[in-house]
Amino acid sequence: MTDEISRHGAKGSNASRYGRGIEAPGDTIGIDEALAVFAPACIAALCDLNCKSGSISPRLSETGLPARSHRERSIRIDRGQEIWLTRANHYRRAHLGSIAQRIQPSPCTHRSDADHAPRRPCKGLRIATYPKESPMRYTRREFLSTATTAVGASLLPFGSLLAAGPGSGPKGSDPTARYRRHDVATVEGQRMLASYARGVQAMLALPAEHPHNWFRNAFTHFLDCPHGNWWFYVWHRGYVGYFERTIRKLSGDASFAMPFWDWTRHPEIPSGMFDGVLTPTDSAYAPYTGNLFKFTEFVKPAMLKYWNSLSSAQRAQLQTRGYPTFDDVWNDVTGYSVAHKAGLSGNQSYAITCGARYLSRSNPKLDAKTTYDVSPHIVSSGLMPTLFYDPSISNSFASSKTATHLVQPDGSTNFSILEGFPHNKVHNYIGGVGAIDPGPYGNMTNFLSPVDPIFYLHHSNMDRLWDLWTKKQLAAGQPILPTGDDLATFMNEPFLFYVDGEGGFVGPSKAGDYVSTSAFDYDYGPGFGSDMPIIPRIKSTSSANRYGAIKGNIEADAASVVLPSALVKRHLSDALPAPLIAEVTMDRPEGLAVTREFDVLVNAPAGVGRVDADSPYYAGTIAFFGPTMPNMAMSHSATFAVPLRKTLQAFSSSNAESAGTRLNIRLVPSGTQPADPVPVQAVSITSGG
Repeated sequence: MTDEISRHGAKGSNASRYGRGIEAPGDTIGIDEALAVFAPACIAALCDLNCKSGSISPRLSETGLPARSHRERSIRIDRGQEIWLTRANHYRRAHLGSIAQRIQPSPCTHRSDADHAPRRPCKGLRIATYPKESPMRYTRREFLSTATTAVGASLLPFGSLLAAGPGSGPKGSDPTARYRRHDVATVEGQRMLASYARGVQAMLALPAEHPHNWFRNAFTHFLDCPHGNWWFYVWHRGYVGYFERTIRKLSGDASFAMPFWDWTRHPEIPSGMFDGVLTPTDSAYAPYTGNLFKFTEFVKPAMLKYWNSLSSAQRAQLQTRGYPTFDDVWNDVTGYSVAHKAGLSGNQSYAITCGARYLSRSNPKLDAKTTYDVSPHIVSSGLMPTLFYDPSISNSFASSKTATHLVQPDGSTNFSILEGFPHNKVHNYIGGVGAIDPGPYGNMTNFLSPVDPIFYLHHSNMDRLWDLWTKKQLAAGQPILPTGDDLATFMNEPFLFYVDGEGGFVGPSKAGDYVSTSAFDYDYGPGFGSDMPIIPRIKSTSSANRYGAIKGNIEADAASVVLPSALVKRHLSDALPAPLIAEVTMDRPEGLAVTREFDVLVNAPAGVGRVDADSPYYAGTIAFFGPTMPNMAMSHSATFAVPLRKTLQAFSSSNAESAGTRLNIRLVPSGTQPADPVPVQAVSITSGG
């Protein structure tokens, strides 16, 4: 250990700085030092920190840091990879390694001259906090990225992956992560499925009152999940993360990590997910889901008891969601519409055992339209936005900004590419949307979707894509979270319903607790997108970039927009997967209308109402996940970002050579059931480059 300390020059300087008996605490940057280095811009906001001693205090017993007192708080760089929030005399003996850099002490400019006087708030310096069950840390590269956002690229350049640190690019992984989530198709992924099955079996055997009971666990999603808003990714990261810990405990596999289903590379349900309890159609589910009476008799009393135990804060959130009473909750379980005084089979969250999953061992493949929605073209396009949130959904990685994670926005709900296409469409098709319209559908189609074990592999892959996007942003020196005043709003959103791996309730936590994979100490093995090159967005001076958003005119139920020839030529020649994105706005059918999926047609003849995925007019299928809930309904309209593939007939060479290319965009129901066309409310075309 002494040689390791000496090699990095820590022995002498740290011994004098921290006092006798302190063994190589590593580089420590005090608050005042950080302010001196980064002032006047300071460090990008994450969550408020006051310089006064003890304003943010980690749980020392769980971080493994010795409880030595010291007045000054600090940021500690450990292994050149991690940022730890500690007191200056706290250190972690188990994490010795190379020191990335040393920043010398500087006079404190935010402290009163008198030692006994309290410190004034350090304006602009804010630090992230993490869940109580995990070390309080934020990766060094993420910290530097947010610092770059505040200070500017001239001070902290990010010209390549090397600037973000070793292993931090899309091909890399976090060398400090304890767990690795593997592609389920790999040998290690298959090993994890065996542990997963043991954990599911154990959860099914628990009484309904137990928070880890399989169905109780699914109700956490039912009551609290956000969709169509910018908390979609971070809420599901927390939900899957705690579930992963539950399986780790109940399976007896201390190394368990949730595998991911890479549907882009493998557009069919993994064969192992049809074995035993890994399919909700297995006989092990029949005692609980054999019919609605059995499900009600088993689950409803336990859920009512849980409802009566909820805190006032939880009740307030459920009121916002549209569930003032438990009867309102149960109506959505059974699909009963109070407004129409009728049950809507497609809106029923409960699914009978034999119909709990549409796809089967003999029919495991995604259909052609779902395969298109998870294709490299769509997924690569979904990874191209340069902002976590942008009012222009074509450049926003996340969906709409909302007041809370429990409601839709006041205006149009904006679905990002990855949520509106692969996420929603995979949910729907596994449950049978399109194939067995108008329902009832399997579990994956509605908000009790976690009853189907494939849910967690699906969301592990969605989380992996968020992680890839984050690494892409870091490598390009771009922000990884909302910016400006939006950041505090996003980070401070309370999540109140999680259950931890020990079966206890997590209690109040915030979105900011889950923005990093380090919250649950995992990283990902290779999958689609891992080897994608970093393509920095460099503003061009060409005429193709001068058009901004080109708005279309509404003609009857369709939109018509003319694209300049220069823009079309660039679209066809650009290396980006889909330089042109159509932002298509529609009203979601409500009431007794249950159509959830619509094909986007470009320049299709007037008589064409249905197309296959290989049609030259087909631009993809936009999909809504779940029924319209009381306060989660699309009360206005919904806008989808639709990447325009280059093989559309509208972009033929003959059209591209003309003065301009006219696109006629309309929507048609995608399923086989008769349904009225849905008028296009608005269309605009933006350049993704």
